[in-house]
Amino acid sequence: MAQTPVSTINEPLQLARELLEHTGRNLFLTGKAGTGKTSFLRELKQHSPKRMVVTAPTGVAAVNAGGVTLHSFFQLPFGPWLPGSSLVQPQRFSQEKINLLRSLNLLVIDEISMVRADTLDAVDAVLRRYRRNNQPFGGVQLLMIGDLHQLAPVVKAQDWELLKSSYDNGYFFSSKALQQTPWLTIELQRVYRQSDPRFIELLNKVRDNQLDEATLALLNSRYQPDFQPASGEDYITLTTHNHSADAINEQQLARLPGPGLEFTAVIEGDYPSQNYPVAETLLLKVGAQVMFMRNDNAEQRYYNGKTGVITQLDKESVSVRCPGEAQDIQLSPVSWENIKYGLDKASGAIQEQVIGSFKQIPLRLAWAVTIHKSQGLTFERAIIDGEAAFSHGQIYVALSRCKRFDGLVLKTPLSARSVLTDQAVSQFSREQALPDQAQVQQAKIDYQQALLLDAFDFSQLGHQLRSLSTLLHQQQSLIRSSSADQLAAIRQRLDTEVLAVASSFERQLKSLFHPQQEPQQQAPLLERLNKAGDYFKDKLSALQAWLDAFAFDTDNQAIRKQLTKTIEQLRQQLAIKQAALHCMQQGFTSSHYLDAVARAQIDTSNQNAAKKAVAKIELDDLQHPELFEALKRWRADKASSEQVAHFRVLHQQVLLHIANALPGNKPALLALPKVGPATVEKYGDALLQLVADYCQQQDLQPNLATANPTKATARSNKVDSRLESFTLFKQGLSLEQIAERRGLVRGTIENHLAHYVAQGELELTELVSADKLAAVRQAAERLGADSLKVLKEELGEQYSYGEIKLALLA
Repeated sequence: MAQTPVSTINEPLQLARELLEHTGRNLFLTGKAGTGKTSFLRELKQHSPKRMVVTAPTGVAAVNAGGVTLHSFFQLPFGPWLPGSSLVQPQRFSQEKINLLRSLNLLVIDEISMVRADTLDAVDAVLRRYRRNNQPFGGVQLLMIGDLHQLAPVVKAQDWELLKSSYDNGYFFSSKALQQTPWLTIELQRVYRQSDPRFIELLNKVRDNQLDEATLALLNSRYQPDFQPASGEDYITLTTHNHSADAINEQQLARLPGPGLEFTAVIEGDYPSQNYPVAETLLLKVGAQVMFMRNDNAEQRYYNGKTGVITQLDKESVSVRCPGEAQDIQLSPVSWENIKYGLDKASGAIQEQVIGSFKQIPLRLAWAVTIHKSQGLTFERAIIDGEAAFSHGQIYVALSRCKRFDGLVLKTPLSARSVLTDQAVSQFSREQALPDQAQVQQAKIDYQQALLLDAFDFSQLGHQLRSLSTLLHQQQSLIRSSSADQLAAIRQRLDTEVLAVASSFERQLKSLFHPQQEPQQQAPLLERLNKAGDYFKDKLSALQAWLDAFAFDTDNQAIRKQLTKTIEQLRQQLAIKQAALHCMQQGFTSSHYLDAVARAQIDTSNQNAAKKAVAKIELDDLQHPELFEALKRWRADKASSEQVAHFRVLHQQVLLHIANALPGNKPALLALPKVGPATVEKYGDALLQLVADYCQQQDLQPNLATANPTKATARSNKVDSRLESFTLFKQGLSLEQIAERRGLVRGTIENHLAHYVAQGELELTELVSADKLAAVRQAAERLGADSLKVLKEELGEQYSYGEIKLALLA
């Protein structure tokens, strides 16, 4: 029969569920061993409406919780982390991971008792950084699950020397970030593991550091130094160290007859060895005492921690008989999955992605196991060897694994000192006040009100628009952009029609809030929110239209990076506000709001990633864009060969002036703004050749004037220049000699003389060899094209544009 969900029969868990689903308050869910914390987490994962990630401090705990380790998910250093210090290589996060963090609503940390304070503060630093939110944990809600009376965090002596000046102790509740935010504690009282009231009372006294002489005597009545289990009684020994557990298991297995059978795990993909749930190579024999290492969710024949004895073995399966059961349980290899969290491309939802698997028989030898690995497990019978207990909580964990007092055997007697609770934990526990239904209801109201106030807070949008405006103004000489001249008017409209109105609306909104009613249940308020959503969406449409049309280009890499980041942040903030306003029109609920905002964050991040960081723009005042692109390609090649930044060759402004002015000689080039003699000396010939090639291709005349002549003068200059070139050619000078004497490039001279070929005053063969003429004509016929550019690409560098143009005249 299906079990009733824990949260439906347990009032503290009902409060916890309401806090997690309908408020933003951080929650510490604690309770004695066996009170249902793990079951609650399993149910929460299945039904929570929030975007959540489950983590744990160790690989084993992460596997048990169905999540990932805290350090791997946040890429944290394993050494101590001091508040305010820099994170190690945080830039390794992928865009998908950043999107996930920005859209996260709820972070679950299981087995929080083992998480150090500095680790929690490192998590806080990552979330603040990548969510661009300076609230504790970047505004993400925390669910911390665990029992401080169980296993404590490991704080090495050398680490504590660094941490003790910042923290009172190593426990998570000393976290600086956690102390900056109000958080609640819910303690579960109902014990599901044990049913014996006397044993439950004993465990409570051990846990709460209230062990009197009578209770200690009762506990030590289970001390049996020479205890040997009877046949069929599957006792498991709980020890403090791995080597002790391994030695017991190996000794017991060796006593059984026969060689046994070896099972080897099948490992696929990414599955770290430290997270293996059972041994990679498992040697089993008939008669071996074993423990199941996972739950049988399908048929519920076994659970994690259940023990039994092997009755049959073959290469494909193992049969186990458990105490008190008439039927064997037949086992085949099962798979554990190593997951990571990602985003579903279609829905944008956080999803678990399988990146590796580990397939093995779900058993381990179970004559002994460490107390640490027994956490979360339940045993019918156990022998506890706590003589070498080295941390607070170990003995309590071991005792609380047992279902019955008479199933417990102590290998060594316990003293009051061996079960002492850390004083820091005791003091913390005494200070915790548990919330009631009234506090939870008030938290719901506060949460919804805060979400609504945030929805109509446009201050960040205004700040980002001002940042963009300032950057464009300060760097205007180095940036080419479209629509920048409209920005001042857009800012003015945002200030008067959005920011000023929103400030007034905030006061109105607060006056409409009912102190004892959730906003999403106030009909008049919802109607007002609908109208406000209409108004602000309309007013933001002008900014959206401008942002869609805006584009820029610059060859300064630092400015490019800064401007790109500013635009992306503005675009994302605008999308978030539009999504929030849309919620107001659809009927506000906190879950709908959170989902809409998360989707907007992800969608805009994906759009930004899909585009180039800087848009390629069509400049209104650029007269020859093809020449401009050719100049940029030349500059890129030159920068690469000289191993310098692009702008170190020529600024983009210079390329724009060249593309517009079409200088045909060095004086004309030198006359352009920001072009000096050194530039002309170093790059003049190459630049003039590019201009000449372009002019020949487009049938244009380059500009030989050194000033801005009138049209009549320009026409006269062009005629005189052609004639001068023609005269020098008739005097017997070669094309190269004419170009050198006149300070022009060969292509310009070819263009001049082409005029006289067309007039019949020059023979074509005087300028182009017969072989080249034939080759150009054949290429033109073969390609069916007379495009200079197409033919140049076909014929190669040994043919100039001038020669191709002249050949086509025939």
